[in-house]
Amino acid sequence: MDIVISFLYQIFDSFSFLILASIGLAVIFGMMNIINMAHGEFIMLGAYIFTLCATHKIPFVLSVIIAVLAITIFGILIHKLIISKLHARPMDSIVITYGLSLAIKQIIQIIFGSTMPSVSMPLGAVTIGENVLSVYRLVLVLISVITLIAFYMFFNYTKFGLYSRATMQNAEVAKALGINTGFEYSMTFAIGAAIAGLCGALYAPVMAVTPVLGDSFIIQAFTTVVVGGGNPLIGTFLAGSALGMISGIVSLQAGQFIGKIAMLVAAIICIRALPGGFSGLVEKIRKGV
Repeated sequence: MDIVISFLYQIFDSFSFLILASIGLAVIFGMMNIINMAHGEFIMLGAYIFTLCATHKIPFVLSVIIAVLAITIFGILIHKLIISKLHARPMDSIVITYGLSLAIKQIIQIIFGSTMPSVSMPLGAVTIGENVLSVYRLVLVLISVITLIAFYMFFNYTKFGLYSRATMQNAEVAKALGINTGFEYSMTFAIGAAIAGLCGALYAPVMAVTPVLGDSFIIQAFTTVVVGGGNPLIGTFLAGSALGMISGIVSLQAGQFIGKIAMLVAAIICIRALPGGFSGLVEKIRKGV
């Protein structure tokens, strides 16, 4: 029984990490066809803002909210100044946002140095059998599931979601029908940035907050998005579940480094077997192909 609990805990921990790291990236790519190479740095900035707030005795939840709001505003500004010029130019977006990521890293390095004071992980631990489990990491699993459900409801059952999907499918027709596509793009990018800020804030107590923190997220986030396919919500959930299970099981048996390698190998196999990703498979099942 103890080994089952250990496996489940590791799987859910990997799942929450992949979902929170990738959902913002998936939304921006799926809705805007923009490949944001600075996504990891958005996460890093969220962690820095949270840490600055927490070390100045601001309550934990309020620190998270401040970080999310700050990165949301930052995302709106970045979209207005840079990303708005790159719509339907995915290759250009890679180069520009990669340069942005390097600039953000260097600016943070100059201002704050190589490390930030650590913030202790809240909520303590719970003992189940011989397993000592972090309550905070269990809460992260719950938050990741709530975030996915909230995004699904928001993009499928609100007017903004309807307009966003119309803009994604055909921006010119959507604009002709009176939809403010510029606003839809700006808000979509802001939402993606907000989730990156949330991810950074939530994982700041778990990881060392440094200028290269985003590197710990970006590869796994991109892997999850690619394996998920074109649907940024259903695909991300399925990819996060599958890759989280593989990463969690292998990490428990052979260590986290081998777990990451196993996840990347599994991603390569998934891409080869499912060129449309998990969301493409779902579409085939729906159509009865």
